[in-house]
Amino acid sequence: MKNINTAYYSMAETSTSTSASNKNMKGSPITNLAPDQLFSILLLLPIDSILAFSMTCKRFKALACSDTLWESICRRDWGPNAVDVLKSSNFQFQQQWMRLYRQISKLESVSCHKMTYPDGEFELPKPRASHSLNFVSDCLVLFGGGCEGGRHLDDTWVAYIGKDFEKMLKWQKVNSGLPSGRFGHSCIVIGDFLVLFGGINDHGSRQNDTWLGQVTRHETLGITLSWTLLDVGTIAPPPRGAHVACSVNNKFMLIHGGIGLSGLRLGDTWVLELSENMCFGTWREIVTCPSPAARSGHSLTCIGDSRVVLFGGRGVGYEVLDDVWLLDVSEDILKWVQIQYELPNIPGGVSLPRVGHSATLILGGRLLIYGGEDSYRHRKDDFWVLDVSAIPSISMQPTTLNSKEILAKMWKRLKASGYKPNSRSFHRACADHSGRYLYVFGGMVDGLLQPAESSGLRFDGELFLVELVLQL
Repeated sequence: MKNINTAYYSMAETSTSTSASNKNMKGSPITNLAPDQLFSILLLLPIDSILAFSMTCKRFKALACSDTLWESICRRDWGPNAVDVLKSSNFQFQQQWMRLYRQISKLESVSCHKMTYPDGEFELPKPRASHSLNFVSDCLVLFGGGCEGGRHLDDTWVAYIGKDFEKMLKWQKVNSGLPSGRFGHSCIVIGDFLVLFGGINDHGSRQNDTWLGQVTRHETLGITLSWTLLDVGTIAPPPRGAHVACSVNNKFMLIHGGIGLSGLRLGDTWVLELSENMCFGTWREIVTCPSPAARSGHSLTCIGDSRVVLFGGRGVGYEVLDDVWLLDVSEDILKWVQIQYELPNIPGGVSLPRVGHSATLILGGRLLIYGGEDSYRHRKDDFWVLDVSAIPSISMQPTTLNSKEILAKMWKRLKASGYKPNSRSFHRACADHSGRYLYVFGGMVDGLLQPAESSGLRFDGELFLVELVLQL
Protein backbone atom coordinates (compact mmCIF):
# COMPACT_ATOMS: atom_id res chain seq x y z
CA MET A 1 0.00 0.00 0.00
CA LYS A 2 2.95 2.31 0.62
CA ASN A 3 3.98 2.07 -3.04
CA ILE A 4 0.39 2.78 -4.09
CA ASN A 5 0.25 5.87 -1.91
CA THR A 6 3.54 7.03 -3.44
CA ALA A 7 2.09 6.52 -6.90
CA TYR A 8 -1.06 8.42 -5.93
CA TYR A 9 0.87 11.42 -4.64
CA SER A 10 2.95 11.28 -7.79
CA MET A 11 -0.31 11.52 -9.74
CA ALA A 12 -1.36 14.59 -7.78
CA GLU A 13 1.98 16.29 -8.32
CA THR A 14 1.90 15.32 -11.98
CA SER A 15 -1.58 16.79 -12.49
CA THR A 16 -0.40 20.09 -11.05
CA SER A 17 2.64 20.29 -13.25
CA THR A 18 0.58 19.19 -16.25
CA SER A 19 -1.71 22.15 -16.00
CA ALA A 20 1.36 24.37 -15.94
CA SER A 21 3.34 22.77 -18.72
CA ASN A 22 2.98 19.74 -20.97
CA LYS A 23 6.77 19.43 -21.02
CA ASN A 24 6.76 18.37 -17.38
CA MET A 25 4.46 15.47 -18.27
CA LYS A 26 7.06 13.93 -20.54
CA GLY A 27 9.49 13.44 -17.71
CA SER A 28 6.98 12.40 -15.05
CA PRO A 29 7.28 8.80 -13.77
CA ILE A 30 3.50 8.37 -13.89
CA THR A 31 3.41 8.83 -17.66
CA ASN A 32 5.89 6.02 -18.11
CA LEU A 33 3.64 3.46 -16.44
CA ALA A 34 1.94 0.93 -18.68
CA PRO A 35 -1.88 1.08 -18.89
CA ASP A 36 -2.29 -2.15 -16.91
CA GLN A 37 -0.14 -0.70 -14.12
CA LEU A 38 -2.21 2.47 -14.01
CA PHE A 39 -5.34 0.31 -14.08
CA SER A 40 -4.19 -1.61 -10.99
CA ILE A 41 -3.36 1.61 -9.15
CA LEU A 42 -6.73 3.19 -9.95
CA LEU A 43 -8.57 0.18 -8.54
CA LEU A 44 -6.96 0.89 -5.17
CA LEU A 45 -8.11 4.52 -5.06
CA PRO A 46 -11.40 6.01 -3.82
CA ILE A 47 -13.89 7.26 -6.40
CA ASP A 48 -13.14 10.96 -5.87
CA SER A 49 -9.46 10.36 -6.56
CA ILE A 50 -10.23 8.39 -9.73
CA LEU A 51 -12.43 11.19 -11.04
CA ALA A 52 -9.77 13.79 -10.20
CA PHE A 53 -7.16 11.69 -12.00
CA SER A 54 -9.37 11.55 -15.11
CA MET A 55 -9.20 15.33 -15.44
CA THR A 56 -5.40 15.53 -15.75
CA CYS A 57 -5.11 14.78 -19.48
CA LYS A 58 -6.89 13.07 -22.38
CA ARG A 59 -4.89 9.85 -22.04
CA PHE A 60 -5.70 9.47 -18.38
CA LYS A 61 -9.34 10.43 -18.93
CA ALA A 62 -9.73 7.66 -21.51
CA LEU A 63 -8.39 5.12 -19.03
CA ALA A 64 -10.17 6.45 -15.93
CA CYS A 65 -13.52 6.62 -17.74
CA SER A 66 -13.21 3.31 -19.57
CA ASP A 67 -16.00 0.79 -19.23
CA THR A 68 -13.50 -1.94 -18.36
CA LEU A 69 -12.23 0.03 -15.38
CA TRP A 70 -15.70 0.88 -14.10
CA GLU A 71 -16.90 -2.69 -14.38
CA SER A 72 -13.93 -3.62 -12.18
CA ILE A 73 -14.83 -0.81 -9.76
CA CYS A 74 -18.39 -2.13 -9.57
CA ARG A 75 -17.00 -5.57 -8.80
CA ARG A 76 -14.77 -4.06 -6.13
CA ASP A 77 -17.49 -2.03 -4.43
CA TRP A 78 -20.59 -4.15 -5.05
CA GLY A 79 -19.10 -7.64 -5.14
CA PRO A 80 -18.56 -9.84 -8.20
CA ASN A 81 -21.81 -11.77 -7.76
CA ALA A 82 -24.03 -8.70 -8.22
CA VAL A 83 -22.17 -7.68 -11.38
CA ASP A 84 -22.34 -11.18 -12.87
CA VAL A 85 -26.09 -11.37 -12.18
CA LEU A 86 -26.66 -7.98 -13.85
CA LYS A 87 -24.68 -9.04 -16.90
CA SER A 88 -26.57 -12.33 -17.26
CA SER A 89 -30.03 -10.84 -16.67
CA ASN A 90 -32.36 -8.96 -18.98
CA PHE A 91 -31.32 -5.72 -17.32
CA GLN A 92 -30.47 -3.26 -20.10
CA PHE A 93 -27.94 -0.56 -19.41
CA GLN A 94 -25.74 -0.80 -22.54
CA GLN A 95 -22.80 -1.92 -20.39
CA GLN A 96 -22.27 1.67 -19.21
CA TRP A 97 -20.81 0.82 -15.84
CA MET A 98 -19.70 4.33 -14.95
CA ARG A 99 -23.21 5.65 -15.55
CA LEU A 100 -24.75 2.78 -13.60
CA TYR A 101 -22.37 3.41 -10.71
CA ARG A 102 -23.38 7.07 -10.65
CA GLN A 103 -27.09 6.17 -10.71
CA ILE A 104 -26.72 3.77 -7.80
CA SER A 105 -24.69 6.30 -5.81
CA LYS A 106 -27.39 8.95 -6.32
CA LEU A 107 -30.36 6.64 -5.76
CA GLU A 108 -33.43 8.76 -5.04
CA SER A 109 -36.42 6.44 -5.09
CA VAL A 110 -37.87 2.95 -5.11
CA SER A 111 -40.95 1.55 -6.81
CA CYS A 112 -43.27 -0.95 -5.10
CA HIS A 113 -45.20 -3.65 -6.95
CA LYS A 114 -47.86 -5.96 -5.56
CA MET A 115 -47.10 -9.58 -6.35
CA THR A 116 -49.75 -11.64 -8.14
CA TYR A 117 -50.41 -15.36 -8.28
CA PRO A 118 -51.45 -17.64 -11.18
CA ASP A 119 -55.15 -18.31 -11.64
CA GLY A 120 -56.39 -21.52 -10.04
CA GLU A 121 -56.69 -23.21 -6.68
CA PHE A 122 -53.37 -22.56 -5.01
CA GLU A 123 -52.70 -22.65 -1.29
CA LEU A 124 -51.01 -19.52 0.07
CA PRO A 125 -48.98 -18.97 3.24
CA LYS A 126 -50.95 -17.77 6.25
CA PRO A 127 -50.52 -14.19 7.42
CA ARG A 128 -47.67 -14.02 9.93
CA ALA A 129 -44.95 -11.95 11.57
CA SER A 130 -41.46 -12.57 13.03
CA HIS A 131 -40.90 -15.33 10.45
CA SER A 132 -37.90 -15.78 8.14
CA LEU A 133 -37.67 -14.98 4.42
CA ASN A 134 -34.55 -15.77 2.40
CA PHE A 135 -33.44 -15.79 -1.22
CA VAL A 136 -31.40 -18.92 -1.98
CA SER A 137 -30.87 -21.04 -5.11
CA ASP A 138 -33.09 -18.60 -7.08
CA CYS A 139 -35.96 -19.29 -4.67
CA LEU A 140 -37.79 -17.42 -1.94
CA VAL A 141 -37.96 -19.55 1.21
CA LEU A 142 -40.46 -18.68 3.95
CA PHE A 143 -40.45 -20.45 7.31
CA GLY A 144 -42.40 -20.23 10.56
CA GLY A 145 -43.46 -17.09 12.35
CA GLY A 146 -46.29 -16.14 14.68
CA CYS A 147 -49.94 -15.81 13.67
CA GLU A 148 -53.29 -14.81 15.22
CA GLY A 149 -53.96 -16.17 18.67
CA GLY A 150 -50.29 -16.04 19.56
CA ARG A 151 -49.70 -19.37 17.80
CA HIS A 152 -46.47 -20.36 16.12
CA LEU A 153 -46.17 -21.82 12.63
CA ASP A 154 -43.94 -24.71 11.51
CA ASP A 155 -44.47 -24.60 7.75
CA THR A 156 -41.89 -24.02 5.01
CA TRP A 157 -42.86 -22.45 1.68
CA VAL A 158 -40.80 -22.03 -1.48
CA ALA A 159 -41.37 -19.93 -4.62
CA TYR A 160 -39.07 -20.11 -7.63
CA ILE A 161 -37.84 -16.81 -9.06
CA GLY A 162 -36.50 -17.30 -12.60
CA LYS A 163 -34.71 -14.93 -14.96
CA ASP A 164 -37.97 -14.21 -16.80
CA PHE A 165 -39.79 -13.46 -13.55
CA GLU A 166 -42.56 -10.89 -14.08
CA LYS A 167 -43.97 -10.12 -10.65
CA MET A 168 -45.94 -13.36 -10.54
CA LEU A 169 -45.03 -16.40 -8.51
CA LYS A 170 -46.42 -19.64 -7.17
CA TRP A 171 -45.91 -20.63 -3.54
CA GLN A 172 -45.31 -24.30 -2.87
CA LYS A 173 -45.57 -25.81 0.62
CA VAL A 174 -42.61 -28.15 0.92
CA ASN A 175 -42.32 -29.05 4.58
CA SER A 176 -44.06 -28.98 7.93
CA GLY A 177 -43.01 -29.98 11.42
CA LEU A 178 -39.26 -29.60 10.97
CA PRO A 179 -37.83 -27.48 12.39
CA SER A 180 -40.38 -27.27 15.20
CA GLY A 181 -42.77 -24.31 15.15
CA ARG A 182 -41.33 -20.98 16.25
CA PHE A 183 -41.22 -17.24 15.70
CA GLY A 184 -38.50 -14.65 16.29
CA HIS A 185 -35.85 -17.04 15.00
CA SER A 186 -33.02 -16.09 12.64
CA CYS A 187 -32.22 -17.63 9.27
CA ILE A 188 -29.35 -16.68 6.98
CA VAL A 189 -27.87 -17.90 3.68
CA ILE A 190 -24.40 -19.43 3.38
CA GLY A 191 -23.70 -20.61 -0.16
CA ASP A 192 -26.63 -22.78 -1.20
CA PHE A 193 -27.63 -23.51 2.39
CA LEU A 194 -29.94 -21.93 4.95
CA VAL A 195 -28.76 -21.75 8.55
CA LEU A 196 -31.50 -21.29 11.17
CA PHE A 197 -31.01 -20.60 14.87
CA GLY A 198 -33.23 -20.21 17.93
CA GLY A 199 -36.69 -18.72 18.21
CA ILE A 200 -39.70 -18.86 20.56
CA ASN A 201 -42.65 -21.27 20.46
CA ASP A 202 -46.24 -20.55 21.47
CA HIS A 203 -45.54 -21.82 25.01
CA GLY A 204 -42.93 -19.08 25.43
CA SER A 205 -40.02 -21.54 25.36
CA ARG A 206 -36.79 -20.17 23.91
CA GLN A 207 -34.73 -22.35 21.58
CA ASN A 208 -31.01 -22.54 20.86
CA ASP A 209 -30.93 -25.29 18.23
CA THR A 210 -29.19 -24.82 14.87
CA TRP A 211 -30.66 -26.18 11.63
CA LEU A 212 -29.33 -26.52 8.09
CA GLY A 213 -31.68 -26.28 5.10
CA GLN A 214 -31.04 -26.99 1.43
CA VAL A 215 -33.29 -26.29 -1.56
CA THR A 216 -33.23 -28.68 -4.51
CA ARG A 217 -35.03 -28.26 -7.84
CA HIS A 218 -36.06 -31.42 -9.70
CA GLU A 219 -37.45 -31.67 -13.21
CA THR A 220 -40.05 -34.20 -12.06
CA LEU A 221 -40.43 -33.57 -8.32
CA GLY A 222 -40.37 -29.79 -8.50
CA ILE A 223 -38.82 -27.99 -5.54
CA THR A 224 -37.88 -29.80 -2.34
CA LEU A 225 -36.27 -28.54 0.85
CA SER A 226 -34.60 -30.67 3.48
CA TRP A 227 -33.92 -29.52 7.06
CA THR A 228 -31.21 -31.18 9.17
CA LEU A 229 -30.36 -30.53 12.82
CA LEU A 230 -26.75 -29.34 12.83
CA ASP A 231 -24.25 -30.89 15.23
CA VAL A 232 -22.62 -28.01 17.11
CA GLY A 233 -21.15 -29.92 20.05
CA THR A 234 -21.72 -28.87 23.65
CA ILE A 235 -21.22 -25.11 23.30
CA ALA A 236 -24.06 -22.95 21.97
CA PRO A 237 -25.51 -19.49 22.64
CA PRO A 238 -28.14 -19.31 25.41
CA PRO A 239 -31.72 -19.90 24.19
CA ARG A 240 -33.37 -16.79 22.69
CA GLY A 241 -35.77 -15.28 20.22
CA ALA A 242 -36.18 -11.83 18.59
CA HIS A 243 -32.42 -11.76 18.05
CA VAL A 244 -30.69 -10.90 14.77
CA ALA A 245 -28.20 -12.69 12.54
CA CYS A 246 -26.26 -12.26 9.31
CA SER A 247 -23.92 -14.21 7.07
CA VAL A 248 -20.29 -13.03 7.09
CA ASN A 249 -18.02 -13.69 4.11
CA ASN A 250 -20.37 -16.49 3.08
CA LYS A 251 -18.69 -18.64 5.74
CA PHE A 252 -19.92 -17.66 9.20
CA MET A 253 -23.18 -16.94 11.00
CA LEU A 254 -23.09 -13.99 13.40
CA ILE A 255 -25.89 -13.43 15.94
CA HIS A 256 -26.55 -10.68 18.47
CA GLY A 257 -28.98 -9.93 21.28
CA GLY A 258 -32.59 -11.03 21.51
CA ILE A 259 -34.90 -12.03 24.35
CA GLY A 260 -33.62 -14.85 26.53
CA LEU A 261 -35.05 -16.80 29.43
CA SER A 262 -37.49 -14.95 31.72
CA GLY A 263 -37.86 -12.22 29.10
CA LEU A 264 -34.38 -10.85 29.71
CA ARG A 265 -32.94 -8.89 26.79
CA LEU A 266 -29.46 -9.95 25.75
CA GLY A 267 -26.47 -8.06 24.40
CA ASP A 268 -24.04 -10.87 23.57
CA THR A 269 -22.43 -11.62 20.19
CA TRP A 270 -21.76 -15.15 18.91
CA VAL A 271 -20.26 -16.53 15.70
CA LEU A 272 -20.89 -19.96 14.16
CA GLU A 273 -18.13 -21.46 12.03
CA LEU A 274 -19.23 -24.30 9.74
CA SER A 275 -17.13 -27.19 8.53
CA GLU A 276 -16.30 -27.36 4.82
CA ASN A 277 -18.72 -30.26 4.31
CA MET A 278 -21.44 -28.39 6.28
CA CYS A 279 -21.88 -31.40 8.60
CA PHE A 280 -21.06 -29.70 11.88
CA GLY A 281 -20.42 -26.25 13.34
CA THR A 282 -18.65 -24.54 16.23
CA TRP A 283 -20.09 -21.65 18.22
CA ARG A 284 -17.88 -19.14 20.04
CA GLU A 285 -18.72 -15.91 21.83
CA ILE A 286 -17.15 -12.58 20.84
CA VAL A 287 -16.55 -10.46 23.92
CA THR A 288 -15.65 -6.82 23.26
CA CYS A 289 -15.76 -3.54 25.13
CA PRO A 290 -17.54 -1.36 24.29
CA SER A 291 -20.39 -3.27 22.68
CA PRO A 292 -24.02 -2.56 21.74
CA ALA A 293 -26.45 -2.51 24.66
CA ALA A 294 -28.85 -5.41 25.15
CA ARG A 295 -31.80 -5.24 22.76
CA SER A 296 -34.27 -7.11 20.58
CA GLY A 297 -36.01 -6.50 17.25
CA HIS A 298 -32.98 -4.73 15.78
CA SER A 299 -31.14 -5.48 12.51
CA LEU A 300 -27.73 -6.96 11.67
CA THR A 301 -26.41 -6.82 8.12
CA CYS A 302 -23.04 -7.62 6.54
CA ILE A 303 -21.64 -5.25 3.91
CA GLY A 304 -18.92 -6.66 1.67
CA ASP A 305 -17.09 -9.59 3.16
CA SER A 306 -16.34 -8.34 6.62
CA ARG A 307 -18.14 -5.20 7.84
CA VAL A 308 -21.24 -5.83 9.95
CA VAL A 309 -23.78 -3.06 10.70
CA LEU A 310 -26.17 -3.15 13.68
CA PHE A 311 -29.05 -0.68 13.88
CA GLY A 312 -31.97 0.15 16.18
CA GLY A 313 -34.14 -2.22 18.20
CA ARG A 314 -35.80 -2.12 21.63
CA GLY A 315 -33.65 -1.76 24.74
CA VAL A 316 -33.93 -3.14 28.26
CA GLY A 317 -36.06 -0.18 29.33
CA TYR A 318 -38.43 -0.81 26.40
CA GLU A 319 -37.04 2.29 24.69
CA VAL A 320 -36.73 2.27 20.90
CA LEU A 321 -33.17 2.86 19.70
CA ASP A 322 -31.52 4.59 16.74
CA ASP A 323 -27.83 3.81 17.31
CA VAL A 324 -25.49 2.41 14.65
CA TRP A 325 -22.62 0.02 15.45
CA LEU A 326 -19.98 -1.50 13.19
CA LEU A 327 -18.00 -4.71 13.61
CA ASP A 328 -15.09 -5.41 11.26
CA VAL A 329 -14.46 -9.15 11.36
CA SER A 330 -11.34 -8.84 9.16
CA GLU A 331 -9.42 -7.32 12.06
CA ASP A 332 -7.23 -9.53 14.26
CA ILE A 333 -8.93 -8.13 17.35
CA LEU A 334 -12.70 -7.89 16.91
CA LYS A 335 -14.39 -4.87 18.44
CA TRP A 336 -17.68 -3.05 18.09
CA VAL A 337 -17.41 0.63 17.13
CA GLN A 338 -20.33 3.02 17.59
CA ILE A 339 -21.07 5.64 14.94
CA GLN A 340 -22.53 8.49 16.95
CA TYR A 341 -24.62 11.19 15.31
CA GLU A 342 -27.24 13.79 16.18
CA LEU A 343 -30.75 13.14 14.85
CA PRO A 344 -31.61 16.87 14.40
CA ASN A 345 -28.76 17.13 11.87
CA ILE A 346 -30.43 14.59 9.58
CA PRO A 347 -33.37 15.75 7.42
CA GLY A 348 -36.35 13.83 8.75
CA GLY A 349 -34.07 12.07 11.21
CA VAL A 350 -36.56 12.33 14.07
CA SER A 351 -38.35 9.34 12.52
CA LEU A 352 -35.27 7.09 12.46
CA PRO A 353 -35.63 5.30 15.87
CA ARG A 354 -37.37 1.99 15.20
CA VAL A 355 -37.80 -1.66 16.12
CA GLY A 356 -39.07 -4.55 13.99
CA HIS A 357 -37.73 -3.02 10.77
CA SER A 358 -35.78 -4.69 7.97
CA ALA A 359 -32.27 -3.69 6.85
CA THR A 360 -31.25 -5.34 3.59
CA LEU A 361 -28.03 -5.09 1.59
CA ILE A 362 -28.83 -3.66 -1.85
CA LEU A 363 -26.94 -2.97 -5.05
CA GLY A 364 -24.21 -0.44 -4.28
CA GLY A 365 -23.16 -1.90 -0.93
CA ARG A 366 -25.64 0.09 1.18
CA LEU A 367 -28.50 -0.83 3.48
CA LEU A 368 -32.15 -0.29 2.61
CA ILE A 369 -34.08 0.13 5.85
CA TYR A 370 -37.84 -0.28 5.66
CA GLY A 371 -40.74 -0.09 8.09
CA GLY A 372 -40.71 -0.94 11.78
CA GLU A 373 -42.43 0.86 14.64
CA ASP A 374 -41.59 3.59 17.14
CA SER A 375 -41.90 3.66 20.93
CA TYR A 376 -45.64 4.39 20.61
CA ARG A 377 -46.08 1.37 18.31
CA HIS A 378 -46.81 3.58 15.35
CA ARG A 379 -45.89 1.47 12.35
CA LYS A 380 -43.83 2.93 9.51
CA ASP A 381 -43.81 2.70 5.71
CA ASP A 382 -40.69 4.74 4.95
CA PHE A 383 -37.52 3.71 3.10
CA TRP A 384 -34.07 4.87 4.21
CA VAL A 385 -30.63 4.23 2.77
CA LEU A 386 -27.78 3.89 5.28
CA ASP A 387 -24.32 4.26 3.73
CA VAL A 388 -21.54 3.66 6.25
CA SER A 389 -18.90 4.17 3.54
CA ALA A 390 -19.75 7.89 3.67
CA ILE A 391 -18.04 8.10 7.06
CA PRO A 392 -14.44 9.34 6.53
CA SER A 393 -12.92 7.09 9.20
CA ILE A 394 -14.35 4.80 11.85
CA SER A 395 -11.09 3.79 13.48
CA MET A 396 -11.12 6.77 15.86
CA GLN A 397 -14.77 6.47 16.86
CA PRO A 398 -16.66 7.09 19.01
CA THR A 399 -16.83 10.70 17.97
CA THR A 400 -20.07 12.44 17.17
CA LEU A 401 -20.69 13.20 13.52
CA ASN A 402 -21.96 16.76 13.34
CA SER A 403 -21.20 17.47 9.69
CA LYS A 404 -24.53 17.81 7.91
CA GLU A 405 -22.78 17.04 4.63
CA ILE A 406 -21.51 13.69 5.93
CA LEU A 407 -24.82 12.85 7.59
CA ALA A 408 -26.69 13.64 4.37
CA LYS A 409 -24.54 11.04 2.62
CA MET A 410 -24.80 8.55 5.49
CA TRP A 411 -28.61 8.77 5.87
CA LYS A 412 -30.99 9.39 3.00
CA ARG A 413 -34.74 8.98 2.87
CA LEU A 414 -35.99 7.63 -0.45
CA LYS A 415 -39.19 8.44 -2.29
CA ALA A 416 -41.58 5.56 -2.96
CA SER A 417 -43.85 5.23 -6.00
CA GLY A 418 -46.24 2.64 -7.37
CA TYR A 419 -48.17 0.30 -5.09
CA LYS A 420 -48.52 1.59 -1.52
CA PRO A 421 -48.40 -1.26 1.03
CA ASN A 422 -49.66 -0.85 4.60
CA SER A 423 -47.26 0.41 7.23
CA ARG A 424 -45.79 -2.59 9.01
CA SER A 425 -43.36 -3.97 11.55
CA PHE A 426 -41.80 -7.37 12.24
CA HIS A 427 -42.06 -8.23 8.56
CA ARG A 428 -39.17 -9.83 6.69
CA ALA A 429 -37.31 -8.75 3.56
CA CYS A 430 -34.60 -10.17 1.33
CA ALA A 431 -32.92 -9.13 -1.92
CA ASP A 432 -32.18 -11.15 -5.04
CA HIS A 433 -28.59 -11.83 -6.08
CA SER A 434 -28.32 -8.54 -7.99
CA GLY A 435 -29.47 -6.45 -5.03
CA ARG A 436 -31.79 -4.44 -7.27
CA TYR A 437 -35.01 -6.21 -6.24
CA LEU A 438 -36.25 -6.59 -2.69
CA TYR A 439 -39.03 -8.96 -1.56
CA VAL A 440 -41.11 -8.11 1.52
CA PHE A 441 -43.57 -10.48 3.20
CA GLY A 442 -45.93 -10.30 6.16
CA GLY A 443 -45.58 -8.42 9.41
CA MET A 444 -47.90 -6.61 11.80
CA VAL A 445 -50.14 -3.94 10.28
CA ASP A 446 -52.97 -1.76 11.52
CA GLY A 447 -56.19 -3.70 12.10
CA LEU A 448 -58.10 -2.08 9.25
CA LEU A 449 -59.68 -5.34 8.19
CA GLN A 450 -61.77 -7.59 10.36
CA PRO A 451 -61.24 -9.60 12.39
CA ALA A 452 -58.57 -7.52 14.08
CA GLU A 453 -56.58 -8.33 17.15
CA SER A 454 -57.74 -6.69 20.38
CA SER A 455 -54.64 -4.51 20.19
CA GLY A 456 -55.86 -3.02 16.91
CA LEU A 457 -53.23 -4.96 14.96
CA ARG A 458 -53.46 -7.78 12.50
CA PHE A 459 -51.06 -10.17 10.84
CA ASP A 460 -50.40 -9.59 7.17
CA GLY A 461 -49.89 -12.18 4.42
CA GLU A 462 -48.98 -9.85 1.57
CA LEU A 463 -45.88 -10.21 -0.59
CA PHE A 464 -44.66 -7.21 -2.54
CA LEU A 465 -41.62 -6.28 -4.59
CA VAL A 466 -39.45 -3.19 -4.08
CA GLU A 467 -37.38 -2.12 -7.10
CA LEU A 468 -34.53 0.39 -7.10
CA VAL A 469 -35.46 3.09 -9.62
CA LEU A 470 -32.56 3.72 -12.01
CA GLN A 471 -32.68 6.37 -14.74
CA LEU A 472 -30.82 4.48 -17.46
